[in-house]
Amino acid sequence: MRDNDLMYKKEYIRPMMTPQHVYVFRFGKHRLNNRVIIRYSHTWTGRLKINEIDVRLHHQHHPRIFKTEADLIEYLKSHFGNKGDKEN
Repeated sequence: MRDNDLMYKKEYIRPMMTPQHVYVFRFGKHRLNNRVIIRYSHTWTGRLKINEIDVRLHHQHHPRIFKTEADLIEYLKSHFGNKGDKEN
């Protein structure tokens, strides 16, 4: 994120009643108005298993939900790539 001049803040949340762990990344160029929420758990061998990735860009009411990191990166490249083309 720093390579793209984005500020970010990372928070860790551990819900009391579920075995899932949650990381919340807030990011943006001027304000921290975008969020990525990653819900993950551990397998019995100790590996991390991503259960769900939620993305809310610019205070969206309904998040985009992804199952894998590859889907998220593809979406972000297409979303931010199109904005960059329009500005130039």
